[in-house]
Amino acid sequence: MRTHNLGYPRIGNNRELKKACEQYWAGKLPVEELLQTGKIIRKQNWELQKNSGIDLIPCNDFSYYDQVLDMTLTAGVIPDRYFKLIEKLNPHELDVYFAMARGYQKNGLDITALEMTKWFDTNYHYLVPEFKKNQSFKFSSNKIIREHAEALESGLNTKPVLIGPVSYLLLGKEKEPGFDRLDLIDKLLPVYSDIFKQLETQKAEWIQLDEPFLVMDLSGKAKEAFAYAYREIRKKFPKLNIILATYFEGLKDNLALATALPVNVLHIDLVRCPDQLHPVLLALPEHMGLSLGVVDGRNVWKNDFMQTLKIIEKAITKIGHDRIFLAPSCSLLHSPCSLKYETRLNPEIKQWLAFAEEKLDEVVTLKQLAQSPEKPSVQEKLKENQQAQASRRSSRLIHHDKVKQRVNSITDEDARRKSPFEIRKRKQQQMLNLPAFPTTTIGSFPQTSEVRSWRARFKNGEIKEDQYKNLLKEEIKKAIRWQEEIGLDVLVHGEFERNDMVEYFGEQLEGFAFTQNGWVQSYGSRCVKPPIIYGDVWRPKPMTVEWSLYAQSLTTKPVKGMLTGPVTILQWSFVRNDQPRKQTCLQIALAIRDEVVDLEKAGIRIIQIDEPAIREGLPLRKSDWKEYLDWAVKAFRVASAGVQDETQIHTHMCYSEFNDIIEHIADMDADVITIECSRSQMELLDAFAHFNYPNDIGPGVYDIHSPRVPAKTEILQLLSKAKTVIPARQLWVNPDCGLKTRQWPETEKALSEMVEAAREMRKSL
Repeated sequence: MRTHNLGYPRIGNNRELKKACEQYWAGKLPVEELLQTGKIIRKQNWELQKNSGIDLIPCNDFSYYDQVLDMTLTAGVIPDRYFKLIEKLNPHELDVYFAMARGYQKNGLDITALEMTKWFDTNYHYLVPEFKKNQSFKFSSNKIIREHAEALESGLNTKPVLIGPVSYLLLGKEKEPGFDRLDLIDKLLPVYSDIFKQLETQKAEWIQLDEPFLVMDLSGKAKEAFAYAYREIRKKFPKLNIILATYFEGLKDNLALATALPVNVLHIDLVRCPDQLHPVLLALPEHMGLSLGVVDGRNVWKNDFMQTLKIIEKAITKIGHDRIFLAPSCSLLHSPCSLKYETRLNPEIKQWLAFAEEKLDEVVTLKQLAQSPEKPSVQEKLKENQQAQASRRSSRLIHHDKVKQRVNSITDEDARRKSPFEIRKRKQQQMLNLPAFPTTTIGSFPQTSEVRSWRARFKNGEIKEDQYKNLLKEEIKKAIRWQEEIGLDVLVHGEFERNDMVEYFGEQLEGFAFTQNGWVQSYGSRCVKPPIIYGDVWRPKPMTVEWSLYAQSLTTKPVKGMLTGPVTILQWSFVRNDQPRKQTCLQIALAIRDEVVDLEKAGIRIIQIDEPAIREGLPLRKSDWKEYLDWAVKAFRVASAGVQDETQIHTHMCYSEFNDIIEHIADMDADVITIECSRSQMELLDAFAHFNYPNDIGPGVYDIHSPRVPAKTEILQLLSKAKTVIPARQLWVNPDCGLKTRQWPETEKALSEMVEAAREMRKSL
């Protein structure tokens, strides 16, 4: 029996990579120092895993931005627009890489970034490869070779990890009509051959190929591509030891395909789909090993050793010790680095948790329990583990009877607005008197280092609450005055008091715990610190009313009340696993409903309930969609339906493909929905056009995840494109997302261009 790990967090224990990248982008750090930061993180990660007792340690799981983008650069899939940068400046490889991730706007060049979207059903974002009909591939970046050699220099023969060829193609998009990206498999495979040849030269003993699409609904053509690709790989590399990694779901109807592929070891996710073990064991060929993904790579709860040992023992009985590998369910990219930095967590809650470093120990301990259970040291670990499980089951922190009763008492009436949208819209327009193409922003404005320092000083007790609030009020006043000056129609207060759109609310709700250093990567240098939902959720008092009321007192224009929706709070937290997610989501929905009602009572007439994660939570298999969508939509409606017709409810969603769930989006019955559209050049609007979406919609007209500033003409082109598929009377004008991570100069310029574009659109009516 061997242990291995599929991937480790690459941000560094104290987000060293984030800080180094942002300094590099700002021109304050030489490329040599950025590269050195990466090297230090990689070495620390390898040594940690070695010291934990992991047998097969991954390499090439490190990335300066995104692992899919790494593969795109490795395969030479560089869209034509980036060659302007290459020809003009002869940049470092990393500068081309970052331009593809973030766009580029200087030195007389204006180049858009690659599209970004969610990595399956996680809150991690990847950069979408762009494929042309005559796409060529070339082994163009030897990052994987360099990092394997670097590990060898450290005395470790690591296991190189890369995205498998079929999943890589399926992660991309055809940017021209008339071909299927799977048709490119013949052209792509030589890149993998070049990689494998060099790794064999370096005496790599194992290679991990990630093929997460094997847990998805696959077309016949995709299944043929898998069979063909792995047959060709095995033909050229008969001695190569391949671990084929699947995760996030079960193989189900792809089981026969996966077990027929000529690989050495098949990895399966037994956390997300424990029921697949029995059929996999029956189908597994005698020559193939099985990697059991038994430690949860996506959540923070301590593994229940007694339950997991039953799974391992079942596998041992069927195929023996020698063919079994133990691992986390997926890459630990989705876990915080280490519990050892958490000195303020309630000790009772902390004993229930395991972060990435602790999960490595769990994998190794499970191997010890399976092979040498009689050892006193191993028995002591089992005893400690079972005490923690018992503590969690019996803890008084978790259960709140009134919250459970309130969820059980929700009626259909609680999830329905008083009147249909047509009636509500007339009443809202009479009250708000907004122009055609009304302009607004998504909610947050730039959080400068000064604003962040106020929050840190307040939390550390260096400034008093009154002083802190006065500083924030001045910032809100400046933001309101500036929005009035440039002519925005619906204003926001800027969210300067908020650390994170989920953490801020979790801190004010019961049932949440918070970490000091529980950061995980969302995209690039953007890290989030998800709250931990450990118990029943309820709202002790209003959370946002004071700030919204103050902002509204400064202007006669409407100011939106800004809330995060129940599904997003659920999705972007580490969620308790001792009850169905549906129950937890409805508890959060009731807490948000109470806040919505209080905002309306305070005179706030537009309330935005952000749900950027509703598509992200969709199960990977279509057969499971209906159950999820039923309760997710219900949760939003419960949260939003407690107000009068005159109160306008907005929602926001980003980086989501809506085509296949558009009816459910409409069923949420928000008066206005704002969505990401600029990176996809309004492609997402096709879903709304074909469905004849009934309510109002604001397709984002510029990409806030890139520092580039769009020109008015660019925004006008996108709005004109939007008007061809959505009636003008339904269109709002807004950025793609919140502006928290941007700088004020680019924000001011971009929003001014946006307002001018909206004014010009009004003239065309």
